[in-house]
Formats: sequence, structure tokens, C-alpha cells
Amino acid sequence: MGRTNQQTHDLIRKNLKHSALYGGHIKGRSARYCPSFEDKIVKFPERESHRVILQYEGLDSKEIYASGLGNSLPIEIQIEFVRSVKGLEQAEIMRPGYAIEYDYINPQELLLTLETKRIKGLFLAGQVNGTSGYEEAAAQGLWAGINAASKVQKRPPFILDRSQGYMGVMIDDLVTKGTSEPYRMFTSRAEYRLILREDNADLRLAAIGHELGLVNNNTLKSVQELKNNIDTEISRIKKAVIKPSKAVNNYLESKDTSLITTGMHLDHLLKRFEMSYSAVEKLNPSNESVSPRVKKQVEIEIKYEGYIARQINEIKKYKDMEKIKIPETLDYLAVPGLSNELVEKLGSIRPASLAQASRIDGMTPAAISVVMIAISAHKRKGSS
Repeated sequence: MGRTNQQTHDLIRKNLKHSALYGGHIKGRSARYCPSFEDKIVKFPERESHRVILQYEGLDSKEIYASGLGNSLPIEIQIEFVRSVKGLEQAEIMRPGYAIEYDYINPQELLLTLETKRIKGLFLAGQVNGTSGYEEAAAQGLWAGINAASKVQKRPPFILDRSQGYMGVMIDDLVTKGTSEPYRMFTSRAEYRLILREDNADLRLAAIGHELGLVNNNTLKSVQELKNNIDTEISRIKKAVIKPSKAVNNYLESKDTSLITTGMHLDHLLKRFEMSYSAVEKLNPSNESVSPRVKKQVEIEIKYEGYIARQINEIKKYKDMEKIKIPETLDYLAVPGLSNELVEKLGSIRPASLAQASRIDGMTPAAISVVMIAISAHKRKGSS
């Protein structure tokens, strides 16, 4: 790990006119979250240096990726500016940095399956939808591929909602809100990120993967066994009561936590900041063998039980709105009480549910109420 210096920055400033990004060759909006080196110099002029991280391209590769030095300058300038970094004075460039400008489809032109609204059977995934990043592209490829196969096989579409996975958040963001710059997926974009954790991804999604034929029977069985073991251990801990004794309080004192004078449920002790699953093993160990994965999951579920319960309640309210489907034939022009802006947005995006409609920019609680009334009226008209 190293840093650039004043010489590096002066070289960039002097040669900005040769940059594809700043020389007028590219007019598109650059990625906010992985800026080029020219971007850093222009947007953060007060910084005296920027970090450079050297990363081997592979175990057997002699190539080293200089993270932080990405740029769109001519090769002769790149050589000079790379060698201005302390430690890289004799570096040889095997592949120069570059910039690309790509066209994209407004993702609001897509259904939640990533099928285009205008051309049935055409699914789009990756940068063409306005995203940036390998994981984002891979997730869309999986999503679009599953839905293309499901359409051919006449199976129900595959759609995860915002409470089920980060893919669901990303697709919903793109299709509902569109994007005016290269889109990156962040945990902060998810309202229910306390539920969407990497430690419980298999517990959340294995059954869905199995239904699609992407998770085999043995894997599903092992996940189900894991879940049963977690539930069993949580239940056991919640029933256990720890009574005060010299040994117990000596242990609590060693953990710098309050002593007990009356019996206390073990799960309440485990909720304490200073305590971990090791307290369970010390104060009330299980008669059965408990795997490290179960221990970790049990500790998380018990420690954050109150927060998780609150988020589950929020998800229930969200799901209730998600259940209210909006008919595809609903004519928003005929809905009184909607602004021209919302009529245009609703007609263009055509949200599938009231929950999706609520996330459209500019949508107000009053407008949601108007749409709810219109849905009811449309259903009555259809059934009469």
C-alpha cells in the first residue's frame, strides 16, 4: 500500500486536456463510486495524496493491479505518472488504464423480470441497464436468465422483493426509479438490511433456489437441518434459568458484567454486550454437540432479537402493500386527484403493486390513497 504525491498530481493537472474524460472525448456521467484518478484530482483538489493498493492478479501471475491509479490518459503520460509514485519508479505497464463510454437502456423500460416492456421475450442484464460493477451484472444475469427460462417453460416469474435479497432491492430500484448515473448496489439502499445478512443467506433463499432447480436436494436438506438445530438451541436457551451462585458470579465478574442476585433467563444474559455464546457453554451447555455455525447464528438471533422483531413487523406492513396488485389495464389518465407528473410516471413505469407505486419519486400518501381507490373501482367495474 502506498500513496500518490504532489508530483503525481501536478502531472495530471498539466495533462488534463489529454484525458478522455476531461478532454471532451466522453460526455457521459462517470461512475461516482469508482472514480478515475483524473476525477480525484479535479473533484478533491485539496487532497495532497491518494491511496494506491498493489494487488497481484493471481497466485501464479506476475501482473500487479494498481488499484487507485485507473485513468484515461495516453500511455506515455501514464508511464510518467505511475513512476512518480514512491516504490513504482521502475514499474512497467503491461496493460494501460482506459475509459469507456457505453449506452444504456432506461431500466424503467423493463418489467420486474428484466423483460423489456416493448419487446416481449427480450431480457436485458448488466451495464445495458445502467449499472456498474461485476456483482451487479452477475446478479442481473442470474435474474434475467431464470426469468427467460421460466417464461419458456411457462413457469411463474422469479421475483425477490426488497425484504428477500439485495438482488430484489437492486432490480426494484432500477425498474421503479431508473438511474441517472452508473448504479451501484450498497447495503444502505436496503430498508431491511438487518434481515438481509450474509450469515443467513442460505436460510433465507435455499428453498427458493430448490424450487427453481438451482439447489439440490442434499443442500436443501442440510439447510433445513441447520435451521432446526438453530431453532432447537434457541428454544433451549430461552427456557434455561441461571441461578445466582459464587461460580456464576465469578464468571460474570471475569466478563466485566453485572452480577445476578436472582434467577435470570439465559437468553437475557446472552443479550448483554459483554457476553457471547461461550457464556452458554460455561453456564448451561447443551447435551448435544453444537456446530460453530449454529453457535454463531444462535448468538446473532438472540442478541438482536428485539431489532429483528421490529424489522419483521415493518416487512409485514410492506408485504401487505405488496399484496395489493395494480391491474395492468388501469388508466391513470382517468384517475382523478393525480398530478400530471404522477400520471406520466405511473403510466411509464406501470408498477405491479401498491408497494412499488409508493417508491416512485414524488409519490405522496395522498396519491397512494387515490390509487387504492382507483384499484377498487377498477376491480368492481371488472366484476360487474
